[in-house]
Amino acid sequence: MKRSEINNLIKENEEFIKKQGFHLPPFAHFTPVEWKAKDASYDEIRNHMLGWDVTDYGLGDFEKIGLFLFTIRNGSLKEEGCVKTYAEKLLISNEEQIAPMHFHFHKTEDIINRGGGNLVMELYESEEDGSLSQRDVVVSTDGRVRTLPAGTKLVLTPGESITLTPGLYHAFWAEKGSGKVLIGEVSMVNDDLTDNRFYEPIGRFPTIEEDEAPYRLLCTEYPAAPQGE
Repeated sequence: MKRSEINNLIKENEEFIKKQGFHLPPFAHFTPVEWKAKDASYDEIRNHMLGWDVTDYGLGDFEKIGLFLFTIRNGSLKEEGCVKTYAEKLLISNEEQIAPMHFHFHKTEDIINRGGGNLVMELYESEEDGSLSQRDVVVSTDGRVRTLPAGTKLVLTPGESITLTPGLYHAFWAEKGSGKVLIGEVSMVNDDLTDNRFYEPIGRFPTIEEDEAPYRLLCTEYPAAPQGE
C-alpha cells in the first residue's frame, strides 16, 4: 500500500468514527514527531500494538480485500505483571470489502455492529486439518444460542453482535448498499503475530511504499522511548 493511501484512509475514517459518536483515546492523535518524544511511560501502547492498523493482507487490493482497525486496549499473556486479559478494537469495513476467512487459535471475541451499514458474517466450523467443516455452526448472537448451516451469511444490523469462539472460521464485510460499518471487537488478549489462522495463506500487515510522510504512525511503527527516560 502507498503511504498516501494509508494517510487518506486514516483521515477519512477519523471523520467517520466521529460522525458515529465514538471518541478515540488521546494517543490516536499523536503525530510522528510527537511520538519521537514519548518516554517509556507510553510503552504499553508500543508493546501491545495499540493504535492505527490498516491492512490489505499483503494482496495489494485494499478495496476488495482489506480492513481498517484501531486497537484501543490490549493486554498480554506473556508479559510478567500485565493485569489485562482482554482487548478492545474498532474495525471499519467498506461495502463488499472482505476481511478474509480466518479463525483464532485461542481468542474468543464479540463482534458488534456499532453503527453505519449492515455487517455480513460468513461462518464455518473448522476441521482438525484446518479445512472448512460442513457441520452446523453453533453461535451466540446477543445472548441467543443459534444453530446455523455451514457457510451461513449472517447479517448483523446496528446494535447486533455475535460471539466467535476459537476454531470458528469467519469472514466479514459491509453489506452492499448499506454503507460502511463501524465494528466493535471486545475479546480476550489479541495476538496478531501468532493467533490467526487464515484459510488461504496471506499476510497480516501491508508492505508500505513511502510516497509521502506519514500522517499517523501505525501500531507497528512506533519509535522506542528516548534513551535515559
